[in-house]
Amino acid sequence: MHNNRYVLIFVFIMTTIVALVLSFMSIGLKGTHDRNEAIFNKKAILSSIQDHLGEGVKAADMPDQEVLDIFTNQIEQIVVDINGNPISKEDVEALYKGGLAENIDMAKEKKKDPVDRMYPVFVYKTDSGEKFHIVSVRGNGLWDEIWGCVAIKDDFKTVVGAAFDHKGETPGLGAEIKDNPTFAKQFAGKSLYNPEGEFTSVFVRKGGAVNKTYEVDGISGATVTADGVSDMLYSGIQHYLSYFEKNKS
Repeated sequence: MHNNRYVLIFVFIMTTIVALVLSFMSIGLKGTHDRNEAIFNKKAILSSIQDHLGEGVKAADMPDQEVLDIFTNQIEQIVVDINGNPISKEDVEALYKGGLAENIDMAKEKKKDPVDRMYPVFVYKTDSGEKFHIVSVRGNGLWDEIWGCVAIKDDFKTVVGAAFDHKGETPGLGAEIKDNPTFAKQFAGKSLYNPEGEFTSVFVRKGGAVNKTYEVDGISGATVTADGVSDMLYSGIQHYLSYFEKNKS
């Protein structure tokens, strides 16, 4: 009994020490964690304009400082409402620390009614003066949420590129939206409108694209995920149409 008491005291003391150490480590590393997460998200955004970053440049492999420099010098961050009107940094900061488009949590925004959401836009200016508007979309795959960034030319009709990610799609099947670069590359050059001028977004077709203007090939064995991408793109980009209309030159 006497020995058991000392064992319990020892275990209590060690548990307390370990808990305190872990707590201090968590607090001390939070800044580094937040910075790494921010860099990761910025690289995901830049992946949608992969082919315009320079020959052989891969967004995921870019040095952190280079990513930060691009966001400082070549990207304008805008947050808009469903009507395409800019939301002030102060109003954004009331909900998201930092008040920038990159600070918007699309998972949280997706839970709101579309009219109450904040929509981030990243306007990338190339060295030659072209402008690409990168928008964020979020939807549902087979098992969990999927999301992506879509870059659109200044004509607000033509897709420049796209990048996708997911939370729990099946490796080798639905996860191919992220893991297979060929899938994302198909979106470059696609139109958001049919020849009649109707908004179609980009459709992922099972069995292969029929209309090459606004369709891409689906992923074999991942019909539900592919349908989720189509739905996500249609509903997600549709929420930006007012912004497109107000910014057409």
